[in-house]
Amino acid sequence: MTEQATGAHHPQPRPRSGGQSAPEHVTGAQSLIRSLEEVGADTVFGIPGGTILPAYDPMMDSRRVRHVLVRHEQGAGHAATGYAQATGKVGVCMATSGPGATNLVTPIADANMDSVPLVAITGQVVSQSIGTDAFQEADIVGITMPITKHSFLVTKAEDIPKVIAQAFHIASTGRPGPVLVDIPKDILQAKTVFQWPPVTDLPGYRPVTKPHAKQIREAAKLITQARRPVLYVGGGVLKAKATAELKVLAELTGAPVTTTLMALGAFPDSHPLHVGMPGMHGSVTAVTALQKADLIVALGARFDDRVTGRLDSFAPHAKVVHADIDPAEIGKNRTADVPIVGDAREVIADLVLAVQKEHADGHVGDYGAWWKDLSRWRETYPLGYDQPQDGSLSPQQVIERIGQLAPEGTVFTAGVGQHQMWAAHFIAYDKPATWLNSGGAGTMGYAVPAAMGAKAGVPDRTVWAIDGDGCFQMTNQELTTCALNNIPIKVAVINNGALGMVRQWQTLFYNQRYSNTVLHSGPNDVNPDARGTRVPDFVKLAEAMGCHAIRCEDPADLDKVIEEANSINDRPVVVDFIVHQDAMVWPMVAAGTSNDEIMAARDVRPDFGDNEDD
Repeated sequence: MTEQATGAHHPQPRPRSGGQSAPEHVTGAQSLIRSLEEVGADTVFGIPGGTILPAYDPMMDSRRVRHVLVRHEQGAGHAATGYAQATGKVGVCMATSGPGATNLVTPIADANMDSVPLVAITGQVVSQSIGTDAFQEADIVGITMPITKHSFLVTKAEDIPKVIAQAFHIASTGRPGPVLVDIPKDILQAKTVFQWPPVTDLPGYRPVTKPHAKQIREAAKLITQARRPVLYVGGGVLKAKATAELKVLAELTGAPVTTTLMALGAFPDSHPLHVGMPGMHGSVTAVTALQKADLIVALGARFDDRVTGRLDSFAPHAKVVHADIDPAEIGKNRTADVPIVGDAREVIADLVLAVQKEHADGHVGDYGAWWKDLSRWRETYPLGYDQPQDGSLSPQQVIERIGQLAPEGTVFTAGVGQHQMWAAHFIAYDKPATWLNSGGAGTMGYAVPAAMGAKAGVPDRTVWAIDGDGCFQMTNQELTTCALNNIPIKVAVINNGALGMVRQWQTLFYNQRYSNTVLHSGPNDVNPDARGTRVPDFVKLAEAMGCHAIRCEDPADLDKVIEEANSINDRPVVVDFIVHQDAMVWPMVAAGTSNDEIMAARDVRPDFGDNEDD
């Protein structure tokens, strides 16, 4: 078990009525379901199979735990992640042993990279068969150990309540993350006694949430002394529910704010202090602000390679204040001048008080010249796109209009690739928990099941999945799950007939040799010139899975089609948007290069003038 971290501190589970419940004579399986009820789990995504089957029988009788039968275990894991990200609660998924459990590996790794609280419960072969290569055996504890906060193998039925309580506590405290609970079939079948709450003792697990006062004072001094500070905000601020405190700090200091891909919505995109998203496809202003800063205040961020570019050339003039609840992240990629270990909400709240004291003592930062530069870059190099000359649909415009026409409070999920970056750029995120995506792992196939989980968790809100035609073909079977379980998500397939981001790299770096990135044609294709992927026909496929389906190819129909999709709330909706295949994501910092080499558009390198480093 590791003390990973960036998130709010949650109390350990307690009985609903106070005191300890009377002992109940139950099976291990019944104890598992009762434990899930007591920790507050209300939704489980999963598929039954031989070794987990004992748990499915008592689940049928539960009035507090809803089970959603998915079509693939990967869908269960991503759905649990989407549920957790939308609600702030722990997501739960369940699978049988062997291939069922290994199909959860990708979403577990995804949740680990993005610090999502997840409990994955797997069945295991009977205890005496472990290690014999029994039918459907896999050492899922060993497999997942590097990608979980902790993995449990339950060896006694009486331990089930304690293990479940510990799993939920570990998953949701410190830096949130996934926890695996593997239970052999004979343990689920064994007779035991259930009593709640269990005695939980985790002596080696004590996440530090309260920051050190001296470090806070040092950080406040640097903020008021700096001439070119930047607040570099990561997903930890969202996990800690620290968005209100962040807004106070930003407005108190007047420093520019940049929010990473995982932090969109942590600070309003529309706020005048917001300079955009940093990174490989970040805004010119955000990338350049970090490069030319003399102070970076990193809050719940980890100096990811997609943000820093070539690390040895990143922000060469900046001192660094790095606040994170995970001490392992501080100094891992960039040395911190002022390291602060603590929960982001407490860190930022204490920083506000410390900066107020600096101001009261007459120490106020002067960022006038800095904002003059930032404003010039923002005006000169705004995010934008060109309309296709042939009159076809622009993918950027499609995504932008979906965002503009979406009901208030809509949650957006995205797959991975060009459409993900365009959704980050051209939809405005002013509130937390409205943007869900796979940031660290970059998992294609994330969008549809994550949208399903989000909609299950927040059923009163509209949920749009922005997907590519490549990503969509990986997990679209969960639309059947949505149709049968009254989970009416909306899916926009940005259909350019290609694996778009890989094709963009082939255009720029591989002399336009499009090796195995074309999705719309094969050796027997009768119409190789057709736009977009037509095999499968996404409209027919969606209709076959119980969805309302629409195809949009004409820009003149765009608003009408989106409004039709928004008006249907009794079943899932899929819109096949046939878009231009050569659209690219800009700005861009090529992999392995310095952020100083950012391109605002193809063959367009920004000119920052001669005075920014004065």
